[in-house]
Amino acid sequence: MDERTLPRNLVDAGTTPVERMYFAWNDALSRNDAAGLLALYAKDAWLESPLVPHLLGIDRGYLHGHEELRPLFDLVASRKPPARQYFRTGYLTDGKRLIWEYPRDAGRGEQMDFVEVMDLNDDGLIQRHCVYWGWFGVRVLQRDQYHREWGA
Repeated sequence: MDERTLPRNLVDAGTTPVERMYFAWNDALSRNDAAGLLALYAKDAWLESPLVPHLLGIDRGYLHGHEELRPLFDLVASRKPPARQYFRTGYLTDGKRLIWEYPRDAGRGEQMDFVEVMDLNDDGLIQRHCVYWGWFGVRVLQRDQYHREWGA
């Protein structure tokens, strides 16, 4: 199955909270929908990523709660570099934790490489989200490509 060609109703129609989150999170991010992305997180969620200090200019790599997450999601919606693509091949889960990879080699060129790890709460919302970056993605940060507006 090629997720890039999924109809919108399938993106919204996952059968389990984990499956719904796998499609809904990627969908909101790829459409630069900062509000939709925020709605997928619990009010007191934690997010950890090297992008946090890079974009927000703070000395820590984590955020807690909607008030801290919102500014990051707004910036990401307008400043994602072209190398930030959305090719994935599936996910792993134990029913509460959701893990997937955006591999560097996307089959038609390179994309930023990440591993996304999310813990979902009992309501099916993201409670904890850690993003682990690969060397290609880190190079995008080193080149400061996230500070340019790309026209979301």
